[in-house]
Amino acid sequence: MSMDQELHAGLEPGLRFAMLIGPEGGVRDLRWSEVETWRPADGFLWVHLERDEPKARDWLCERSGVDPLVAMALTAEESRPRVEDVGDALMVVLRGVNKARVGEGEDPTAETELVPVHMWIEADRCISLRDRAHSLNALRDLRLAMMMGKGPRTAGALLARIAEKVVDHLGILTDEIEDGISDLEDRIGEGLAGTDLREDIASARRKVVQLRRYLAPQRDALYRLRHDDASWLDPEAKMRLREVNDRLLRHIEDLDEMRQRATILHEDFTNLVAERAAQSSNRLTALAAMVLPPSLLAGMMGTNIGGIPGSQEPMAFLILCGAVIGMMPITYLILKWIKWL
Repeated sequence: MSMDQELHAGLEPGLRFAMLIGPEGGVRDLRWSEVETWRPADGFLWVHLERDEPKARDWLCERSGVDPLVAMALTAEESRPRVEDVGDALMVVLRGVNKARVGEGEDPTAETELVPVHMWIEADRCISLRDRAHSLNALRDLRLAMMMGKGPRTAGALLARIAEKVVDHLGILTDEIEDGISDLEDRIGEGLAGTDLREDIASARRKVVQLRRYLAPQRDALYRLRHDDASWLDPEAKMRLREVNDRLLRHIEDLDEMRQRATILHEDFTNLVAERAAQSSNRLTALAAMVLPPSLLAGMMGTNIGGIPGSQEPMAFLILCGAVIGMMPITYLILKWIKWL
């Protein structure tokens, strides 16, 4: 059984899940009807929506109590990581790892990518949104931990844990890319140059550049969270955010190193191809040099003018063939001696 089925996700249009953390610390799932009747006195509410689902948009813009401008920003296509203060609340956009899922389970060969998660966080409520076609492993794992009684119970702790989970999964992705680059280096070392190797190097470079493009603003967003003065962002959450930011910095440094390695790989591949082309050219030149003297001799003997040696000799043709064949190894030895071969 898949994790989504165990956690009963996506049972209603637009609502991936809704969790209520009661005053006593208990956690239970809510349906749309219960989400719409929620009050702060009921406990801390975490609602996770499908951003491109009309019902989710309608609830967020009309019945959630969120400022209309904030609601528009949360449902906008812009997904660059950032943090915005709105009173004592925060609008946060981060990017996490999406693993394409097929049927009941995850496809191990599926393409991994970074997808946005939009969040509106207040002291007593968190609203998060992601596209319907995406699946954020970080949020799914965090929800499972909370249902087992091991997750956060406050707004600050939830935000810190979401950021932590997102960065942890980014680390898994960077490790996969680094392993791929190491494999490419081994293939280059073994001289396995080919069209597939060129494509693999280009793909690795694109992955590194794309990942680095989003992690730089994510680093700035997490740094800003560490210094935000929201009343519900307690010192423990800020300390955890600082550790998360430091971990993200290490990932960015690793990506910079991988980008350099990928560039060197491309140069090595280009040099390897050029060297092979030069070797092929040398072989063709040497072959032409070996064939040139016999060709010259045969051409001279084939001219239709008088005085050709052996024109009256019955064995002249066989002698000529022997001379032509005998000149080739002599030419080969001469080329070896002058180090052309």
